[in-house]
Amino acid sequence: MTAMTQRAAAAVLAATAVLVLAPQASAAPVPQPRSVTAETRAAAARAAAAPDTLATLSRFFAREGKVAPTAAQPRIEGEAIPVSYLSPDFVAGRAGAPVARLEFLASKAVSSDGQQAALWTARTEAGWQVVNIATGDDEFRYAQLGAAKLPGGTVFREPQIDAWYVALGSRVLPLDEDAERAVGAGGTSLASYRSRVTRAYGDKLPGSAYAKGGGAGGYAEAAAPPADGSVLPAGGAAAGAVALGAVGLIVVRRSRRGRATA
Repeated sequence: MTAMTQRAAAAVLAATAVLVLAPQASAAPVPQPRSVTAETRAAAARAAAAPDTLATLSRFFAREGKVAPTAAQPRIEGEAIPVSYLSPDFVAGRAGAPVARLEFLASKAVSSDGQQAALWTARTEAGWQVVNIATGDDEFRYAQLGAAKLPGGTVFREPQIDAWYVALGSRVLPLDEDAERAVGAGGTSLASYRSRVTRAYGDKLPGSAYAKGGGAGGYAEAAAPPADGSVLPAGGAAAGAVALGAVGLIVVRRSRRGRATA
């Protein structure tokens, strides 16, 4: 790390939070990877296991005094997995648009005391990099739950309400309580789901009057930008976020409003 980066990281990681977000807040998205291949998984894995990333993780896991930075000993478990979000093209009703689009790859980080975090990796101008750190294991837990509930389906998140689903063919099934409240415990048809999200977000898409008027990404209430000028993560899966300034990294602390459903 450069001296500037080290100062920015140290200053931010010493604070508990510099910005409080609404659970569905959204802003500039991370760059979407075009596809998931063995090469992209390997690149994401290298970024997650890089020495600078592990050093940041040590401080991240130690941020609330749960473990000393020197004792955190973060490790990366398993391979990077694709993470998809509700697609704006699907909301807009574009013919043939899938319900979700790939947003980033996630790698699971675990500390010596059992804390877990998801490293969001994306292709940037500088190559594959970790762009966000989010507490917990949501991405991996819902991927496993979706595979068990609807094998072969697409697991995706509706970030506006922090809901997770799995979709296959004409069915959309909920994976957590937030999704159950939206579509019912038994799920819904793909057509009905499209109708619901189009009603909810169709006039808030990027390029809409809502978005041009300051709506964050055209999807939700705009969040105030951090004082240091850094950006917030796509979907804003957080109750609180801490920006690492010069690193361009966001440390996300997620709320636990909903729980997984069998």
